[in-house]
Amino acid sequence: MICKASAGDAADLAWFKSSYSSGPDGESCLEIARTPTAIHIRDSKYPHTPATPGPRLALAPSAWAAFVPYVVAN
Repeated sequence: MICKASAGDAADLAWFKSSYSSGPDGESCLEIARTPTAIHIRDSKYPHTPATPGPRLALAPSAWAAFVPYVVAN
């Protein structure tokens, strides 16, 4: 599900990015924030701020667990 965050909930998430992130601008990666019910994913070039809420993807933990082995293998 793709959702736009409300101004109040982005501050509650602790976003982090991979130590493997790289790119020409140094910010070409995804950031992840975990909650008990969802894994939130956003583009690091578009962080959420109250003035400019960026889009993010939210996955159920089971969907994330199924996705990660595919990415690691490729």
